[in-house]
Amino acid sequence: MKKTVIMVLVLAFALAGCSSKKQAAAKLVAGTSAYQLAQDLMKILPALDPAKSAVVVSSKTFDVTTADVVLLFQESMGNRTDQLKSLDAQRLKTVIEQAAVQFGERRLLLEAAVAAKAVPTPEEIKSALDSQYAQAGGEAQFEEMIKTNGIGLENVTKSIREDVTIQKYLRGILDNSVKVTDAEIQKSYQEDKTASVRHILMLTQGKTPAEKADIRKKMDEILARANKGEDFAGLAKEYSEDPGSKENGGLYEDFTRGKMVKAFEDAAFSVPVGQISPIVETNYGFHIIKVENRKKETEPLDQAKTRLEAQIKEQKQLSVFESHMAKLKEKAKFQSIGLKS
Repeated sequence: MKKTVIMVLVLAFALAGCSSKKQAAAKLVAGTSAYQLAQDLMKILPALDPAKSAVVVSSKTFDVTTADVVLLFQESMGNRTDQLKSLDAQRLKTVIEQAAVQFGERRLLLEAAVAAKAVPTPEEIKSALDSQYAQAGGEAQFEEMIKTNGIGLENVTKSIREDVTIQKYLRGILDNSVKVTDAEIQKSYQEDKTASVRHILMLTQGKTPAEKADIRKKMDEILARANKGEDFAGLAKEYSEDPGSKENGGLYEDFTRGKMVKAFEDAAFSVPVGQISPIVETNYGFHIIKVENRKKETEPLDQAKTRLEAQIKEQKQLSVFESHMAKLKEKAKFQSIGLKS
């Protein structure tokens, strides 16, 4: 499963303000578009009943509820929320639970940024807004684009301001803690550079221990079938719950180190080519990984050095970030509760 520092930094979620006290839960108001969206989605997943705001993630200072997630989708997706209505119950449940965790992680980061007084300057905020305008072809085009998509300008600009706040906070943690040596660059140059794998994922986020045990048993059965020579791509299409690779037979091609979560990456770069891993557990769930191919560096070292240094730095930053995030969660008693189907 792909995960980079940049992806973590720019999750485009709108947040409520932070305080030291437990914040009141969001509520959906009858007659609003968010309330109507929840009513439509509860036909697929009854737990999304707008009259009952279920807690999906809890912490000392806030809870993330189904109302929060529905509001998030309405504010960030606008007209595209119809995509959610085409999902089956299990897939919608997974999407809601993953969004709640990401929403909660972002709130933790924003709380930490505020506590550390990592306040962006007006110039930094303007630079971020100008970057968004440039990508859209200008400020007018940017505003027209989000209006066409049914997304509020206020929500977008608020999210961008918060992105800048979190990025400034994380730069203070990441930039000063990461150094790359010549020995590390030489070692990296000699290692396999990319891996291509197929994988089967069964999600465990928000599951109870009993549910996880049942999922593990199912994965044991799938692994046995794969090891007996059953077509791995076919098994991935049938059983994998990773939307990014399922329809392609579980395939992720030519990814470099630092682009996947650690346990997944470790298997991808250590299991012999052509062989299948034991079951690998990550924060997403249980994986079975078949290594299709790996490639080494082809450029001369003097030409590859700058790129390799950047890659090593990104890997180190990701490790520091994950460790810092884990500490924030532990301190906040952050817990993913999940939803009933």
